[in-house]
Amino acid sequence: MDYVILGTIGVLMGLFGGLLGIGGSVVMIPALVFAYGENQHLYQASAMICNFFVGLSAVMVHKKADVLMGDVIKWMVPAAALGIIVGVAISNSSVFARKNSYLLARVLGVFMVYVIFYNIMRFKRGYGRPEGFDISKRRRSAALSVLCGLLGGISAGMLGLGGGSIFVPAQQLFLKMPLKRAISNSAATIASVALIGAFYKNITLAQHQIALTESVKIAIVVIPGAIVGAFLGGHSMHKLPINVIRVVFIAIVGLSCYKLLVVR
Repeated sequence: MDYVILGTIGVLMGLFGGLLGIGGSVVMIPALVFAYGENQHLYQASAMICNFFVGLSAVMVHKKADVLMGDVIKWMVPAAALGIIVGVAISNSSVFARKNSYLLARVLGVFMVYVIFYNIMRFKRGYGRPEGFDISKRRRSAALSVLCGLLGGISAGMLGLGGGSIFVPAQQLFLKMPLKRAISNSAATIASVALIGAFYKNITLAQHQIALTESVKIAIVVIPGAIVGAFLGGHSMHKLPINVIRVVFIAIVGLSCYKLLVVR
């Protein structure tokens, strides 16, 4: 186990996870693939543990800044909890078993293409306009909040994500939520449900001939740096211009997408 590599991955995971409200798996999983080769079920199981600590660290920053939206989060969390269980069950199906585990990386890569396209369009439409935390134009809908949580939870469980890659754009699309508010709500939802998916995924590793201890060992090394990075990322989210955050988001997802689409 290379502690320097895993520690660095942890800091980067936390930094971008806290900054972008994505949990950090879109950084951690491709980075592990690049460093050690494809082992999707193991990396997902470990990343889902780490997502909890990234989300919790970031949400502490957002709560202090008083930007969390309880009327959205209260509906997203239970829906996400249900979705993450469904998603893990899908990832453990025979379709993605053993040598076919690389297909999960492919699915995640294709999904990221959508995320990139969506945020490029948002960037172009929002160019020159302050978005910040203004919620005057957002939709107030419990049903749409549930939909955001369910979609994010399923993707989190199936692909090992924190869920933020869906929680954030889904809120933008369905609730007309400003990006920074969507990031904050996403972090709160991730912190609330990540351990559910992590527990389910890790206890089923044996069916992929992977020991639970392998996942836990990786997580233990990654978590300290991820916590530090998440605090830094969360504070940075409140200070940086919205378009800077969007460009960073697109760049990180783009690099991750490429790595996942070419892995074998």
